[in-house]
Amino acid sequence: MLTYCVRRLIWRCENITRTSHCCRVAFARQHCSTATPVRSVAEDSDHTKTLMQLCTDRYYIASGQLHRDSFQRGTNCGYGPLGMELKKNILEQWWNSVIGFRAEVFGISTLHASKDRTTERDGQLRVVDTENLRQILSQRELSKDQLIQKLQTHIQNGASLRTSLFQGALEQYVPSLELVNRKLPFGLAETGLCFQPSGGPSCPDEVTQSSLVWFCSPRTSSQWLDYWARHRLQWWRKFALGPSDFSCSDITEKELAGRASRGVKIVYNFPWGQEALETLLSRGDAELLQTHKSTRNKLQCLDGRKSVVPYAISVTGNLERGVLAYLYNSLQQVKKVDSKQRLQQRKVLKLHPILSPVKVALDMGRGATVELRQVCEGLLKEFLEGGVSAWPGYLETMPTSMEQLNTKYDEMGVLFTVVISDNTLESGLLQVRSRDTTIKETMHISEVKNFLARYISAAQNI
Repeated sequence: MLTYCVRRLIWRCENITRTSHCCRVAFARQHCSTATPVRSVAEDSDHTKTLMQLCTDRYYIASGQLHRDSFQRGTNCGYGPLGMELKKNILEQWWNSVIGFRAEVFGISTLHASKDRTTERDGQLRVVDTENLRQILSQRELSKDQLIQKLQTHIQNGASLRTSLFQGALEQYVPSLELVNRKLPFGLAETGLCFQPSGGPSCPDEVTQSSLVWFCSPRTSSQWLDYWARHRLQWWRKFALGPSDFSCSDITEKELAGRASRGVKIVYNFPWGQEALETLLSRGDAELLQTHKSTRNKLQCLDGRKSVVPYAISVTGNLERGVLAYLYNSLQQVKKVDSKQRLQQRKVLKLHPILSPVKVALDMGRGATVELRQVCEGLLKEFLEGGVSAWPGYLETMPTSMEQLNTKYDEMGVLFTVVISDNTLESGLLQVRSRDTTIKETMHISEVKNFLARYISAAQNI
């Protein structure tokens, strides 16, 4: 059944007076303000073009689906195999950093669409049946007012698509109270697809969001907001090649929307300006009370010996923009001299070892093709069984020099390249090349798996 998205957006702007506190200013200065290097417009444009071409050539973005505007927004781009793996790795690390970081955080899952009228929100996106819409429009006997009324009713009866994960956490607040014996603080975390207005007549942007809603005492909400802002900034910088490109700042009163009394955003310094990767808001208790429309007693939790309705702190991330930030941050362009003494520019995608989509690429040197391929297949199976992501480069049929292979795998962000040759068949020795150092070393085939496992395990602590 054909469906299309009907967008109904009502902007509401409410000025909220926010008091400043000296410790908040100190926090912003100490933890959030970072100087970023100044680059020329030409350098920024070249960097963007290079990254866009690399993403299409090296399986990060699906071919034919990349446009500069959507690329810079980090939306509506189809991922290739490596892009999908990078996104999955970021999601996994985000989940571990939130769920595994504190025992009081629990994972949840909510529906993409809902017909629940109790959670109506301005600016909702709705899905309606195209065929029913055509039938309404074909009724020529209707007056203009009758037609408008029927269309409005049809739209109102359509399912609403979620634009954020915040509402789902509020709805699961009461059922989750038993998990914590009604004691504060605690949090609910979720990742999933959301739909946001694209700013034009087309269908909305698809955005993968990460969400943590932290329920805490009203008296400690400001401290908890600072706490999570520090934690989130440290997390983004942990996997960065250039940590200074990630920073955070207070959200101004004009930027605050809805019932938020205070906010902080984690931003990345893209060539075209700063973009928010995560937004942290102190939202009070009004939305929680409105969602459940019940007596305060049902919502109260214990803050020490006192019963209170908690404040909600939301931490909302844009994973597509996070993927784009790490791609920009990890791309290095280094001048080098090739084997024929020609000056070239080496492009390397130095993603953090934990985030890198491919840890090792398997390829063949000159020799008996059938036998070498059998060795590669056996080693590939061993890597995959050990949880080490591997790229079957030996399946490539076009003849390629080792220099071209190294260029390809550097641009793919592959940590190590393993080359199987006749020497491997004779003595079990193979060549291992590092992406980050370009050093080649000889290793026995029985040692490679353990070497990679130790390296990846150690990278968790980098």
